[in-house]
Amino acid sequence: MIIFPAVDLKNGKAVRLKQGKADQVSVFSDDPVQMAKHWQSLGAEYLHLIDLDGAFEGKSVNAEIVKEICRKLDIPVQLGGGIRSEEIADFWLNLGVTRIIIGTMALENFALFEKICKKYPGRVGVSLDVQGKKLKTRGWVEDSGKEIDEILPKLQNAGCAFIIYTDIERDGMHSELNFAEIERLAKLCPLPLIAAGGVSTMESVKKLLPLAKNSSLQGIVSGRAIYEGTLDFNEAIDFIKKN
Repeated sequence: MIIFPAVDLKNGKAVRLKQGKADQVSVFSDDPVQMAKHWQSLGAEYLHLIDLDGAFEGKSVNAEIVKEICRKLDIPVQLGGGIRSEEIADFWLNLGVTRIIIGTMALENFALFEKICKKYPGRVGVSLDVQGKKLKTRGWVEDSGKEIDEILPKLQNAGCAFIIYTDIERDGMHSELNFAEIERLAKLCPLPLIAAGGVSTMESVKKLLPLAKNSSLQGIVSGRAIYEGTLDFNEAIDFIKKN
């Protein structure tokens, strides 16, 4: 099981939001490149980058930072946020990002999503961001009218490489994960599954590790918890390695 440290980019800084709300911002670093290097130095296997400017505004102001992170790190980088066209997907994947995370496009323009999956096999995943039972789009501000179970088979057939599941109501709130739903999805979904939203303590890690051994669960994304210390990143990695 991989722990993906999250570096969320907004106006050139590393931040975290509460429940994905643009006005609920905590700035954790003015130097996202250094922050990315910090997580690598602590043993991160993969970095999780979110371009919040792209997600909210549909355009990025963080390209040079992302390029520098990819250049300075020896570990792979996955990036999401505002990837709603083939041109933007091309841009990030040619910039040095290992794989991209698509949300809105997969729910609103499925034909284009399928085309990009075929163009970049193994490099395109989907973020399924849920509030209640409904999937949200466009930076979590719009309701897609769709639910996870109806979209999963389509994503697999299109060539989606992995899924990130986020419970929006728990994201950045120091609450626990929605374990029941993660377990259900991990057993239902044949694609590698990454859980996000509510990874707040070692209990999250200890509870999910057995599931990762017997299902499609591949890892967890943690942001606020590892920045504020409610989850010790080193302790979590050591626990996974020993068990």
